[in-house]
Amino acid sequence: MQKYLDQLNSSQREAVVNTSGPSLVIAGAGSGKTRVLTFRIAHLLTQGVPPHRILALTFTNKAAREMKERIASIVGNDIARNLWMGTFHSIFARILRSEAERIGYPSSFTIYDTADSKSLVKSIVKEMKLNDKEYKPGAVLGRISAAKNDLVTPASYARDQHRMMEDQATKKGMIYEIYTRYMRYCYKSGVMDFDDLLLNTNILFRDHPEALQKYQNIFQYIMVDEYQDTNYSQYIIIKKLAEKHNNICVVGDDAQSIYSFRGAKIENILNFRNDYPGYKLYKLEQNYRSTQTIVNAANSIIAKNSKQIKKDVFSEKDTGNKIKIHNAISDIEEGYIVINDIKEKHLRQNYDYQDFAILYRTNAQSRIFEEALRKASMPYKIYGGLSFYQRKEIKDLLAYCRITVNPSDQEALKRIINYPARGIGKTTLDKIEAAASATGKSMWEILVSVENTSKLFNAGTQKKLNSFVGLISGFRAGVNQLSAYELVTEIATQSGMMKELYQDRTPESVARQENVQELLNGIQEFTMNKTEEGGETGLVNFLEEVSLLTDQDNESEDDINKITLMTIHSSKGLEFKNVYVVGVEEGLFPSNMTIESEQGVEEERRLFYVAITRAEDNATVSFARTRYKYGESSFCRPSRFINEIDSEYIEFSGDQIKIPAVQGRFSASSAPKRSFGSSDSPSKPGYNFKKVNSHTVQNRPSSLGSGSVGNLKPGVIVEHIRFGRGKIVNIEGQIPNAKAMVDFDNAGVKQLLLKFAKLKILG
Repeated sequence: MQKYLDQLNSSQREAVVNTSGPSLVIAGAGSGKTRVLTFRIAHLLTQGVPPHRILALTFTNKAAREMKERIASIVGNDIARNLWMGTFHSIFARILRSEAERIGYPSSFTIYDTADSKSLVKSIVKEMKLNDKEYKPGAVLGRISAAKNDLVTPASYARDQHRMMEDQATKKGMIYEIYTRYMRYCYKSGVMDFDDLLLNTNILFRDHPEALQKYQNIFQYIMVDEYQDTNYSQYIIIKKLAEKHNNICVVGDDAQSIYSFRGAKIENILNFRNDYPGYKLYKLEQNYRSTQTIVNAANSIIAKNSKQIKKDVFSEKDTGNKIKIHNAISDIEEGYIVINDIKEKHLRQNYDYQDFAILYRTNAQSRIFEEALRKASMPYKIYGGLSFYQRKEIKDLLAYCRITVNPSDQEALKRIINYPARGIGKTTLDKIEAAASATGKSMWEILVSVENTSKLFNAGTQKKLNSFVGLISGFRAGVNQLSAYELVTEIATQSGMMKELYQDRTPESVARQENVQELLNGIQEFTMNKTEEGGETGLVNFLEEVSLLTDQDNESEDDINKITLMTIHSSKGLEFKNVYVVGVEEGLFPSNMTIESEQGVEEERRLFYVAITRAEDNATVSFARTRYKYGESSFCRPSRFINEIDSEYIEFSGDQIKIPAVQGRFSASSAPKRSFGSSDSPSKPGYNFKKVNSHTVQNRPSSLGSGSVGNLKPGVIVEHIRFGRGKIVNIEGQIPNAKAMVDFDNAGVKQLLLKFAKLKILG
């Protein structure tokens, strides 16, 4: 046996050396699937298989590049470079270049990116005289993309009653016609978009059997990575190419199938045995990444899914620490708890910042953790997305805020003068900017001068500009009258931003809606905090605080040693020594958008499994009992997934509460019933919970008014709805302006105005 085989365990070696016929390699988390795929290709090459007879398909260019480098280290660069190895899109673009004339395209066809496609859709909508508020490019493209991935052509789309009814229900009944014109334009212009690379490959193989036979003959061995993430279009191409030699090997993990919203079909991997009779199944079950406790806990979670290929993942690493469950009073306290725990591990256990990852279900959740990290002066990076305050919708709303408090802010004005679209185009904006430059005035001064605008523009344009000026002037009237939260809520609504964002329900649009709502939540928290502290609550004050939070001057250019913040979807394939899975609450994780179907809940459970298995040494799960939603503090219920972890693998930190089993046909009936304390449901106000120090908080007083201040004195333990548990350090002042200085366990020292603080005495 070659030396490279000595690097494999027995299961991995079996999957590498048995290269004949169809093979399904089920690779548990951290089990070395990339190594198996790499060494299998290397093994074929060392056995004399010509490199051009091997097709290896990956989902990222990075994966293909790394695999090819490893293969080259075994067989040499000259051999490795001739492999057909790359992403689906890159490989089939290469094939289409050679075969384009068969389907009426020039070999020099160009490929549209998303921006190009959106621009074309926008032009078609205008050409068809459709309402561009209803037919937004992103939403239309999403529907077209889904159709292409299901191999539905424009003609088939028009006959598909289900799709047509869905479009009509969302007032987009003409998408089929837009799709038809879009494809006609692309064909006439000799261009394809990303989805066309797969659709047209299917059309090529369907309509030109000689082309299919050519590539069936070439590809003697086919290997596919991350097979659970393939869509229908990819599945059909692979199946057709493998028909002659039947030497197909797919590698993946059904337990990590989390991309159905992108068109991925878990059925592709679950039904492999039906598609390829006589297949061989290889299970990679040893996890080299995580401790035994983390692996066992993850197994207990995924066992609740009915649709899966059973496997017994195990670890031979140390037993390790139990999964810690943090029960926070509020989303604000959750942020402090997580960041303080990271700080302690960093200082006492010598972990680098790069050893920590905070994983959340939605991008909007990053804000609280970003702010807590900045206040703690701890470096971090947003992986796979922009920092919360750098996201377009957030910058748009903040630009409205900036122009409201300072109309001379020219960059803010340029950003939002035509957003949402109000008919003020680039030509008009250029004229305003030129006039301001020529006269030494600000663009706002030009706008508010009727004399200036009447000379530059016709009556129709002047009317649009006057409407914009009136809008901003109305906002400005509230600067000294309204709190930041009241004013920004009005701005978000009256500007048309909220209406614009809620036009469609694509995943991208939902994420933007959540981000704006999260900003409003943050402003509400700012307003309440300042009210309690007796500070200023105006928009000017909020913008000042935000500008300090988002100041990048002290950020290191080195992007390596930083705490990572990311969505769980973005974390797939990565690993960290310490992982924090946050916001694990019903309605958030699992998402409200998924809990109406068994399929949806099972995918959310797989997502939770992915999150836990990113951890090498320590996995921490946290939830909040209250969370700001739509400007109000709402009670939350811990996720069913916490209840599904076998109790021997977890320990609670801080408050322990009963986590009720979720009732319904899509809950895991085998979930163990677990009770902490003696409560009914934490989703209801007034639920009871037990403290670790055995102080039972059951009949506590309501919020403290002037008559109760006498009960407060230094040393008294109190609870605050956002900052959690703390000890009073000092009381000063007289009613109604008495203040308490409180040292909170997780939030540090805060000075609170008692008439607003609503402190509860614990002991």
